[in-house]
Parts: sequence; structure tokens; C-alpha cells
Amino acid sequence: MGILGVQSLSAETLALWPSELCAVRPQSSCSTTITNDQRIAVSLGLKTEWPGAVVYFKNDTYDLRTYGQLSVTVRNTDVRPLQISATLKSKPNKEPTPTGTATLQPGSESTLRIPLRKTPWVLDKPLEIVGMRGFPEALDAKSNLGSVSELHIFIPRSHLDGKPAHYEIVKIEASPLPFQLLKSETFMPFVDEFGQFKHAEWPGKVHSVAEMQAAAKQEAEWLAKAPAMPDRDSWGGWSKGPQLKATGHFRVEKVKGKWWLVDPDGRLFFSHGVDCVREGGESGTQWREAYFSWLPQPGDPLHKYVGKSWGTDHDFYKGKGAFVTYDFVRANMERKYGTNWPARAADLAHTRIHAWGLNTVANWSDPKVYLLRRTPYTATINTRGPRIEGSTGYWGKFPDPYSAEFRASIRKGMENQAKDGTTTDPWCIGYFVDNELSWGGDDMSLAQSALRSPATQPCKLAFKAWLVQKYETPEKLNAAWQSHYATWEALLASTNAPAPKICKADYEAFHREIAEQYFRTIRDILREFAPQKLYMGCRIAWGAPSVYRASAKYCDIVSVNIYSRTVNKNLPNDAEDKPMINGEFHFGALDRGMFHTGLVATDSQTERAQCYVNFVTECLKHPRYVGTHWFQWKDQALTGRFDGENYQIGFLTNSDQPHPETIEAVQKVGREMYDLRSNP
Repeated sequence: MGILGVQSLSAETLALWPSELCAVRPQSSCSTTITNDQRIAVSLGLKTEWPGAVVYFKNDTYDLRTYGQLSVTVRNTDVRPLQISATLKSKPNKEPTPTGTATLQPGSESTLRIPLRKTPWVLDKPLEIVGMRGFPEALDAKSNLGSVSELHIFIPRSHLDGKPAHYEIVKIEASPLPFQLLKSETFMPFVDEFGQFKHAEWPGKVHSVAEMQAAAKQEAEWLAKAPAMPDRDSWGGWSKGPQLKATGHFRVEKVKGKWWLVDPDGRLFFSHGVDCVREGGESGTQWREAYFSWLPQPGDPLHKYVGKSWGTDHDFYKGKGAFVTYDFVRANMERKYGTNWPARAADLAHTRIHAWGLNTVANWSDPKVYLLRRTPYTATINTRGPRIEGSTGYWGKFPDPYSAEFRASIRKGMENQAKDGTTTDPWCIGYFVDNELSWGGDDMSLAQSALRSPATQPCKLAFKAWLVQKYETPEKLNAAWQSHYATWEALLASTNAPAPKICKADYEAFHREIAEQYFRTIRDILREFAPQKLYMGCRIAWGAPSVYRASAKYCDIVSVNIYSRTVNKNLPNDAEDKPMINGEFHFGALDRGMFHTGLVATDSQTERAQCYVNFVTECLKHPRYVGTHWFQWKDQALTGRFDGENYQIGFLTNSDQPHPETIEAVQKVGREMYDLRSNP
């Protein structure tokens, strides 16, 4: 394999605090005090977005490239649980910033860890590896870790609910972390015939088709003996709970101060689900053929899984147009279950879900799975049409809810859902529409984006009409905004947005108008097509309070995506009282042959499993949450999906092996969830 052995570059742990290397300063509106035992007592204010303390190097920067991990021990001196994060800053800061997070109960002490190496494998010499967010790097790889300037230890203001917080920084250490050193000259190819990392071993790694088929037989025996979850009705609701009104469809109701889903038979239901229940994991092979020890040739039965995909704006395939891919997931399913694997996989998905204690086939799942109508499911549609050109965002510009194409796309989406029968299907909980939209960073963003758009932008025309109604003449608008529009047409022609400090009230008001237009338009069309189904919003990943207020006003359930160790999103106090559902969360580790942990890292599969239990339990105890859905069914491709994500975030590997620690955690929560939810 070309393994040079397990090594560590640094033999000793380096103390950064307390030490003479570092000093501390508070962020704006915060304060820090050094205690007699050299702890940093931090009091957070609320005037900055990321309140906390900055521990910085007195000599400007420090080289941490020979270390594997940074450990920050913190103590919660507040009266409520806190999620404390730490971010490493370097000069220049051109690379993604290493970050760690820990959740602490009042009075408790914990250590958050920041990994300084991308993977447990390191190359002895530089080697170009592209198209993946995580991959082995060289010992002497150019890295900002060579010029670390400071460590920011903070709690996002959005997590503080308008209340100051207090914690202590106990110590900070850079520690060695053993890694496996690999020879670059023999590293390629590094992907085996099953799509796995070739140069390592781990529990569950597949070595032959016979081994895969033996695992299938063994799991079938386990599933046949798996006990049913206690106190469940046929929908997965709480059979021993109170009998409420049965409508034949899912609905929501608040019972004894807690929101619940209610299943078609009138039983309380908490949606414990998983996204992307489907088979597929294509990864680009074009321009990267050397990575793979095997790819099928024409005539090979598995050549059918060669395909094409298109890149995004985020990684190696950006701007390259269509490119060749291979799907090891589907190939492995055929190897394991035979050519009739799609039907068997759909059936097996429901069997696994029920045995594991889940009760929902969640977003982006295969209709061939959920239309078997054996497990409650959520469906999804996406809006189409012009985007607000002046807007920006990671996944693209914001949809223009004033356009005719926007409304037409929702109708088209619901017409397709009606053809599938979901609009009247009792197994369908409801609909998510869109995902992780670019709402902007504050309660003014969309209004400013409208002004920065072309004159023909429907949203901008609506803003102009709104301003005409309020101000009547350009002269009155100019007086209020300190602007110089000679006519209303001049406002449309301009692509500048006046300073927010002058126009703040109008920006906030029309930002709210855009948000409400978005949610209201979708709500009305969904009611027309599926009056008995729940509108579950757009899965908010980021957005100012106005977004949550608008969603609560028009949605039956406000959906969010939370990538954190804790449930850190809630509705503003002045929003309508509505239930919430978490559409995505995950945890990952690097002890199963993968190169990236995903968005929330853990040290091992054991810690990953415990994080699952902790997160779902917190959702169950939250009076507003009626469900939470894991992202996703299987790990992503080792060599990255269309945008380079190659996260270890599945319940199963790409060779269809369940991760046993995580499945045990899912079962534990499944057995206990209704008792946990119903207790005070």
C-alpha cells in the first residue's frame, strides 16, 4: 500500500493558554477578566454578531503545522445550556477556517476540539487531488496553519435569545495527533472497485462480492428478529397516547403546551426520519481517471452506471459543463442483491426504517420508495422562474415571488404531485417547498436586492408600486431617502441602493413584503391542490427574524436545517405560535475510511452515535419541534458529489453496510421517543 507507518510530527503538547505565548482581548460589547487561577472569565454583550473573546499570539503569528489538533477547555458559568464555538484565524485567511464546537450544561466543563489535519492520512510529498472537500494532504502542504494569528471563542448572538451569557476559558493546547503516512508515488489509484479508500482498513469495509452478499444474508436474519418499536400504531404514531380527532390525514395540534403532529387515526406523532432514502452516489471520473483502480469498460454489466452530471459554482467541475460520472452505490447494489435490486432496495428501506425506530421517509427520497405507502413521508417541490438579480447566496439568487413564472412553477409542481397521488394520500405528511434559500444577512437584504436589480425585475416593479403608494411623488421619496430620483422611472433604471441607515424602515418593511409574498403565494396554491396536507416551509438554514415571522404566518410548520450539536433555532417571541420541524442534521467521523466528517465533526463513530441521541432527545423535549430528519441515508461518494461534498454522514456506507453504532443510537431514540416527548 505504500504505507510509511503511523507517525506524529510533534512529540509534546504545546500550552497556548495559560502561557507567555498568548494574550486575550474581548470582542465589542463583551468583557474579559483573568481569574486568580488563570482562567479567562468572559461576559458576552449583544452588540456584535459573534460575541466572545479573542486569544491572540503576542508575536503576531505562530506555526501550528506540526500539530494535529487544538483543544479548548471551557466552563459554562451561566444558568442555561450554552453552545460555545472556537474558530482559528490565520494570515492571510484564504482557506476554510478550522472550527470546533462544544455544548455545555450549566456548571459543566468540556473540551472542544479543532482538527488541524484534514484526514488521518498524510502524504509524504505534495500531490494534486481535486474535486473533493476533504482529502489527504502532504506533510509540507502550504497551509494557513503556518501563520495562525488568533483564536476566536464565541457564541453566535442568534443563539443567545437576547440575553447576555457567561463562560470561562480554562486552557488551550495544541496537541500531537498520530496519522498514517502514505507514499505519494504509490497513492494513485486510491479508490478500489467498490468505491472505497484503497489504502486503509476499518470495520465494515468490503473486500469481495461474496462478502457483500454474506452481509446481506446476515442483516436479513437480524431484521427478521428485530422487535417492533413499542406502543406504535400502523403510522408510527403513539398508540398508547391520547385519542384525538382522526381526519384521515396528518395535521398539527398543541397538546398540554407542546406541539405535535397528529396521524390520520388521531394519535400523537413525532416525525423521526431520514432524508435521501434512495440509491445513488455518482461522482465525477472525467479528468480524474487516475484516482480509480477500476472503472467498467463498455460491455461490462456494470457499465450501465456510467453517466453524466453538471457542476455547480463551488468546486473543481465549475464551468466544465457536462462531465462523465460513475455511480459505485448502484453498482454495489447490483453486486449485492442482483439485477432486480431496485425493487428489493425499496422494500428493504421500509424494513430497515421500521426496525431502526424511524417513522418518516423524508425529503429528496425516491418516489419508488415512499409511494409503496408503508411509511409516512414528506414530498418536495422547487420553485422556478426569474431570480432577484441583485441578490446573492451560496446556492444561488433568491426566487422572485412576484413573477408569473414563480406561480406557474408551483402549480406545475403540484400538478405532478397530484399525478403521483400525494395530494390525497394519507401517508403524505405534507410538502417542503425549496431549500436553504438566500434570504440575506438581515431584515433589509431582499429590499436592497430588489433595488440593485434591472428595471424589469418583477420584485423591483412591486417595490416601486409600494413606494408610490406610500410617498406619492419622487420628490417626497427623495426628501425621506436623501436621494435624487427625477422620476419613478429613474428609480427603476438605477441599480444602486441608498444607505440603509437612511432607508432602514422602508427596507425592513418591503423585505417583509417580499418574504410574505413568497410564503403566501405558495400557501395559497398548495391549499388549492392539497387542502388536507401540511405546508412545511422552505427549510431555513439562515435568515433574519423577519423570515421566521413570515414563515410562521403562512406555513403550518416552520422548517429549519440545523447543523449544530444543539437545537439552536426557534421562532422570535413576536411570531405566530407555530410548530417547527428540523429538516436536516448530521454528524460524521473519519474512522471509517472517509475523508470528510461533514458539517459537524465528531472524533469517532461512538461519539457520533451519542451526538445523535443528544440532538434528537433535545428536539423531543423542545415544546415546538414536531420532528427531526437526518441528512442522509448513505455516505456521500469518497471522491465527491457534483459540488465536491464527500461527507461521512450516512446511516449506511456506499457499499450498503449499516454503521452499527449509529443504528443502535437511532433504535435507542426510537424506543424511548414518545416517553421522552410526553414527559414534562
